[in-house]
Amino acid sequence: MTISDNQVAVSVYQKAKKGNYYCGDSYFHKETDDAFICALADGLGSGELAKDSSQAVMEVIEEFPNQEIEYIIKKCNEVLLGKRGVVLGILRIDLKQQTYSYSSIGNIGVITLAKDGKRNRNIPLSGYLAGYPKRLKVTRGQVESGMIFLLFSDGVTDRRLSVKNTNTHDIHFIIEQYKELYGQFRDDDTTLIAMEYK
Repeated sequence: MTISDNQVAVSVYQKAKKGNYYCGDSYFHKETDDAFICALADGLGSGELAKDSSQAVMEVIEEFPNQEIEYIIKKCNEVLLGKRGVVLGILRIDLKQQTYSYSSIGNIGVITLAKDGKRNRNIPLSGYLAGYPKRLKVTRGQVESGMIFLLFSDGVTDRRLSVKNTNTHDIHFIIEQYKELYGQFRDDDTTLIAMEYK
């Protein structure tokens, strides 16, 4: 699926683990006049209960798209009391200030690809959200035209997002190439979201 008529174009690949009906990964993205937000959560375990937790987090994010990441994650944590935990990654782009911020907890990866080819891989905080206080690490920077962000769950390995496989500024091509090369190897729920700031 590709959405490209906004300031941030989005392309997504998602498949459940082989043999599973439910995918435990949930994602959400939205662009308002002020901000673009994209989040990916992976419920602990697999199946319907994992999906329930990751979906609950997405509903919180949908409610607060214009809030700062720290506030959003605090609200997500609150809704998880009594549920299975989740690992979570959130990217927020302030369209007025032309800045980005992102945070990831657990095995949700974030890669930024600048137009000049510079590539950064985020090191997520260990652990998961489960309703208890959690320290955060938020990475911030200036967003530039043509910058690409990749957000992905643990069904996607770094090796599969090598420089060779992402050396393009066509997010649709990145997703289609991933699907073609690795779509049949699904030992876990798999979600890869590619976003380009225009």
